[in-house]
Formats: sequence, structure tokens, C-alpha cells
Amino acid sequence: MSSTKFRNFGLVAAGVVTGVLISLGVTAVAQRPGPLPLDELRQFSSVFAIIKNNYVESVEDRKLLDGAIAGMVSDLDPHSAYLDADAFREMQTVTQGEFGGLGIEVGTRDGFVSVISPIEDTPAARAGVRAGDLIVRIDDTATQGMQLSEAVKLMRGKPQTPITLTIMREGEPKPIVVKLMRDVIKVRSVRSNEVEPGVGYVRVTQFQEKTGEDLARHLAALGKNGVPKGLILDLRNDPGGLLNGAIGVAGAFLQPGVEVVSTKGRTPDSNQQYRATPADYLRGGPDYLADLPAWTKTVPMVVLVNAGSASASEIVAGALQDHARAQVLGTRTFGKGSVQVILPISRETAIKLTTSRYYTPNGRSIQATGIEPDYFVTETANGDLFDRPREADLIRHLSNDQDQPEVRSSLSLSREGAVQELPKPVEFGSAEDYQLQQALNLLHGRPVQQSAVAAAATPNTDAAQGAGDKKPGGNTPAPAIKAPPEQIQPKPAP
Repeated sequence: MSSTKFRNFGLVAAGVVTGVLISLGVTAVAQRPGPLPLDELRQFSSVFAIIKNNYVESVEDRKLLDGAIAGMVSDLDPHSAYLDADAFREMQTVTQGEFGGLGIEVGTRDGFVSVISPIEDTPAARAGVRAGDLIVRIDDTATQGMQLSEAVKLMRGKPQTPITLTIMREGEPKPIVVKLMRDVIKVRSVRSNEVEPGVGYVRVTQFQEKTGEDLARHLAALGKNGVPKGLILDLRNDPGGLLNGAIGVAGAFLQPGVEVVSTKGRTPDSNQQYRATPADYLRGGPDYLADLPAWTKTVPMVVLVNAGSASASEIVAGALQDHARAQVLGTRTFGKGSVQVILPISRETAIKLTTSRYYTPNGRSIQATGIEPDYFVTETANGDLFDRPREADLIRHLSNDQDQPEVRSSLSLSREGAVQELPKPVEFGSAEDYQLQQALNLLHGRPVQQSAVAAAATPNTDAAQGAGDKKPGGNTPAPAIKAPPEQIQPKPAP
């Protein structure tokens, strides 16, 4: 199969934080199977017959076979999965950025579903749902201990159908019952504004089909009032998405033709290099990066990441870091560095199979290690906002083939020392955004401040200098913006 045919299938960089479904669609070289394991197949058919004849209730053949396929695939690693008709449609819905639902980003906290942020002009925002609210019941179903993916499935549905949320809010003695009507939610994957005169802020929440094109429009708009003196790219809590979108985003800031990411696996078609070229980031249509202003390749730049930045986000951060194009600030990323192939097995179903690993331009494996920031800064002055699991915390996760030390969730770090209570959620891009303020400090050449927890957790740094130091052996620091401190008046993101 030719390389051209391979690329035409469109690639998805899968990054899962808190149960969001994202995946990678590529072709695979069909390999001739070895001899069939007849003894094991006979054992399978025996179990099938036993269940059919003896289970307490009648079970359809299709249900048993679907379960067998699902178990066979899911036992491989956390990201390989059987996609039934609903899951297949859900995957397509997520990457298109439009679905029926309420319009909230959710995570988990204290065993409940927690609102990270309501999306502007959606049923949730209009009903007064706030960041930090705990959703304790969805209609008549309690959410304590519920898988996040199941909660998302319950909240999504056909537009104009009712749903009732019961929420707990800090400062409110009793639960609040909110009745909403689902609507068509169109997720804006790119947002931007000026956080202060001359400094642009761009947040990418997910890599969708139009993310690269949308980013190009936002960058053009930021330059209408003059060439920016600095730029902050916010990839925090971005779980990933389409690989061509990630290549387009990285390509907006890198020189044309440079490598963005590579993949390595067992089959020849799994070994690929992806570059900042139209062939790798376009899916038809005009080249949206062709008319970008020249400043996008040279403006001093900081990339914000955290443990919720996964897969496509890690690809972008790693590429900009390896090419010394930007400084990465925040906490270590999720570590989702494996590639999944979507292989249809019928018109409505498919399997999502892990076939290779991702590598940054310098050859670093992302898998189970993530991207180490140049400046390690927690999300607030008192530590991270939430305890987030990482790839290395997942059962049966794929190993790192370079023998790099795996990085698990820093739960113990978040609960020791200075952090005694869960910090209040902070709106990314707002004046209260601690990491954003440190990114501005970095752009202006001022000291980057860390929390005590971050300073204690940062290896090989000189804590005597107030923490926030650049890691040894990293890339050249971004040139500082020459602007007086009195100009710093951060504005909330839209």
C-alpha cells in the first residue's frame, strides 16, 4: 500500500483524560495470520455453548460475540477498544465538534462528576451552572463512583429533550436542582484575545477538523492591531483529537517542512514521519497556513500544559519544544504516546487498535512519560487544581520503549506540604490564572514563581533562586518582551 494512500485516510491523535473518546484513523497492512489456535478456539466455542444453554436468562448470539470481541481488544491496553454502533458514532461526533448536550466540560472530584467549565451560550451556562459545581445526580441516577464516560453519555442526547441535574455548590447548604433542555452544542476549539497590550493568548481546547484553519484566523485577527510582542498558546486540559489538526497548529509556528512527529510500530505503514507540509495537515481545501503573517514564526512564545494535556497536545508541545520555538510552562503532560488504528469490521462497528508509538522530532517517546515542561509551575500558588490520573496510572498501559522512567499521578504531592484543601477552580485565561501570570513573567524576562509543592517536586533545579528555573539542558529561553511592568493588565479570556 502506498504512502499516499496511507495518508489519505486521515489521522487522529488519541488523547484520553477523564474518559473523553478520541482516536486515530489510519490504514494497516494486512498480514497473513499464522496457524489458527484450534484448541483455544474449541475452548471458546465450548464457553459460548455453556453460556447459551445454562445462563439464567436467554442471551442473544450477537450480544455474546460483541462481548467477546470487546473483551479480547480491551484486555490489550487502555486505548484499544471495540466500537459498537453507538461508540463509532460518538467518535465521529467528538471530532466534528457538534453534538446534542448541555455544554459543559467535566472531570471528577471527590467521587462525583465535577464541572470544569460551562461553555458559553449553552444550556448549562444559561441555567447558571458554574465551574466547581459537583453533579451528584443526573435525572434519577446518582453519580458517585460513576465512570466519567457514562456520565457524559447520560448528559448527551437529542436536542430539545429535558434533563435534570442535582448539583452541590460551595457555600450552598442544600443541593440545587437544575432543569435543562439539551441543545445542539458547537464546540469552539480555538479562542483568543489580548491578555495585555501586545501579548496574544490562544487557547485550543480540542483538535477537531477545523482547528488548524480556525487557529489561522485567530492569529490573523491578533495581528490586526500590530505585530504582537509575545504569544501564549494554552493547551491545558486539551485531551487531543485529530492528528492533522495538531500538525496544522504546530505548523503555524514552525518553519515549513520541519518534522512535527513520527510513529514507529511493527508494520511498515506504522513507521511514518509527519511534517509541517500541506500533505500532512490538509484534508482538502486551500492551504490555510500559506497566508499567515511572518511574525507567527518568530514571536516570543510560551506553551501552557498540564496533566490534562494529552496526545495531540503533547505532539504540539513536544514539537515546539524540540525545535526551540517556544518554552513549555506548567506541569508534566498526560503521557498518551500511542497510536490507534480504526479498523471497521462491519458498516456500523470497528475496533480501535494500538499499532505504534509517537516520538517527538528529537526522538523522545511520549508514552507514559509525557512532555516535561521547561518551567515546572503548578496551576495555583498552592498546587494543582485537581488530582488527575496520567497514562502511567492506567491499568495495562503500554510501556515506554526507551526505558524512560514512567510518570504517575502526583497525588501524594498534591496532598502534602502546602496543599491542605482543594483549590477553587480558576478560569483559564483570566486574571486569576496563576500559570498564565507566570507565562507573562517569562515573556517579560521576570522571575517565574512556583508554589512550594512545585519547587519540591522539580528535579535538578536551584530552589534558592525562588523556583521556576528552567530545567538543565533545555532549549534556549524565549526572548523577553521589553515592556514596563505597569503595562501588565491581564484581561479575561472570552
